[in-house]
Amino acid sequence: MTYIILAAGKGSNLQPLTLKYPKTSYKLDDNTTVLQRMVRKIRSMDKKAEIVVVIGYLGNIVRKNLEEENVKFVVNPFYEVTNSIASIWFAREYLERENIAIMHGDIVFEDYIIKNYLVQKTEFPYVLVDSTCLKAGNYNAVIKDEQILVMSKKLETFDAKYCCMTKLDAVSARLLKMEIDNMIHSNMYNQYFEDSLVQMIMFHDFQLYCRDIKGYKWSEVNEVDDLLVAQKIHYNSSV
Repeated sequence: MTYIILAAGKGSNLQPLTLKYPKTSYKLDDNTTVLQRMVRKIRSMDKKAEIVVVIGYLGNIVRKNLEEENVKFVVNPFYEVTNSIASIWFAREYLERENIAIMHGDIVFEDYIIKNYLVQKTEFPYVLVDSTCLKAGNYNAVIKDEQILVMSKKLETFDAKYCCMTKLDAVSARLLKMEIDNMIHSNMYNQYFEDSLVQMIMFHDFQLYCRDIKGYKWSEVNEVDDLLVAQKIHYNSSV
């Protein structure tokens, strides 16, 4: 299976901590960064994994951290003025694979989520959500019968938080590639890549499903407190 990890962003919410180090390089222990953990967990559970990391901000540090991890790199040279949709566009050739997982590079999942969702092949497109994380301003989702109706940071009412992981079968991956290409050529390069999924839902009758991981541990490292949670998840999976 192919895994596309988005790690090009500046981590502006964590500045000044990210002025010299990308947040994916934060240490979970003496020998493991946030991104190294994800790559190593995938590799341990999927021996044939094709892992693609999209880099931009301080990309040389990300490369160095992963130089022994057998990954492929794609560069988003315009990370300063674009968002994750551009990162996926630069990696668009990998959307022609048969089964794909797309995730943010600053995510730490407990092993159960990686084993039962991330490395499992899928026959339909879905995203992970957490219905216990109900906070305005997150990238949230409105859901009906396990189907995503809309996702956005601007929702006033919502059912769950999007957990920064998308799974695609071959058909949905190619549809996503076409939608992203259309959006980039319409100068919509400052959008989240997930916004392309919403465009597909709203205008092309695309059916996107979800799986709720409530009760399981995960952390998106956007704040210092998130790193502490991530370190605890990592520690608990190591003991």
